Amino acid sequence: MNFYTTHNRLGILGGGQLGKMLINEANKLNIGCKVMDSNSDAPCSKLVEVFVIGDLLSYDDVYNFGKTVDVLTIEIENVNTDALERLEKEGVKVYPSSLNIKTIQNKSTQKNFYLKNKLPSSYFKSYKNINDLISDANAEKCKYPFVWKSARFGYDGKGVKVIFDIKDLKGLPDIECIIEDKVSIKKELSIIIARNNNSQEINFPTVEMEFNDANLVDKVICPAQISDEINKKAIEIALKTSRAFNHIGLLAIELFLTEGDEILINEVAPRPHNSGHHTIECCMTSQFEQHLRAVLNLDLGSTSIKIPGVMLNLVGEENHTGEVIYEKIEDVLKTEGASIHIYGKKQTKPNRKMGHITIVNKELNNAKKLSEKIRKSIKVISK
Repeated sequence: MNFYTTHNRLGILGGGQLGKMLINEANKLNIGCKVMDSNSDAPCSKLVEVFVIGDLLSYDDVYNFGKTVDVLTIEIENVNTDALERLEKEGVKVYPSSLNIKTIQNKSTQKNFYLKNKLPSSYFKSYKNINDLISDANAEKCKYPFVWKSARFGYDGKGVKVIFDIKDLKGLPDIECIIEDKVSIKKELSIIIARNNNSQEINFPTVEMEFNDANLVDKVICPAQISDEINKKAIEIALKTSRAFNHIGLLAIELFLTEGDEILINEVAPRPHNSGHHTIECCMTSQFEQHLRAVLNLDLGSTSIKIPGVMLNLVGEENHTGEVIYEKIEDVLKTEGASIHIYGKKQTKPNRKMGHITIVNKELNNAKKLSEKIRKSIKVISK
């Protein structure tokens, strides 16, 4: 299927910043794209050839959109999988598959998938509602501290809470959830695996992530500062996870490196990921170009590091909601090796992802020092 010179079209569910960066790469290759999102001002809306307003969780909206494209992919997991399943049966190529999205959408089914496939992950228990969890807590069946997670719709630190005693359960929503052992974490790592329909697979270099107080990724460091032995072990687990899902496209695998040097899977995302934004500047092939190559069944590109780097997320400051201002952005523009990406969201709010900055340098330590200087300078505030 030739996407360069014909009217074949790639469909993307979700019009946020990940979609925007996918479109940027698609435009380089003259790949026709169509995007659906519920927000008429979504970052993709002004870039893409065809932008459709629709509800990603609506069966009818997703199905009707999918009928008009040849290959359908996502930039967000919260989509209607029943519609995707019907589209697959009718011949639309859907990557990632409806089954994989459905498995990953729910943290309980995701954790059970790891258990079934003998993939390392922390101990967990699933609950249909908060009352069942409280009953176990009252019966002293819970080992404190533990991590509470909503089974659905949690992202960017939302839907996660560390529970130190039964009082911390007060006020949690009455929804399906899981609890996990709170492991002692030395570092949080991420590896992105790309696979196409010809069984080609390749991993991006392992990175380490640092988080802010809201449990949101603050910084991504490439390459991860870990031993060769740990790196080899992490890549083996990531590849084993990818093969278990038998996915097409990208799969980002977030990992815990424990104080005892054990590697555990935290969670996965079947799409371009925040931990891969640095690849635009740091790697031979960006995660966004690689995702396109994979879902269109093209040869995968090299993931070798061109230059080490640090990615900083730009998120809305606390107590700032409204029309966005990027304070001291000029300091970034003056910094050699710094590239700024503004997502085009008009309104900021606390911890909303508004952009990112990648700082590259032949010496990783220099990139880290520059990133610390920039972090202290630029602020995302409102008027």
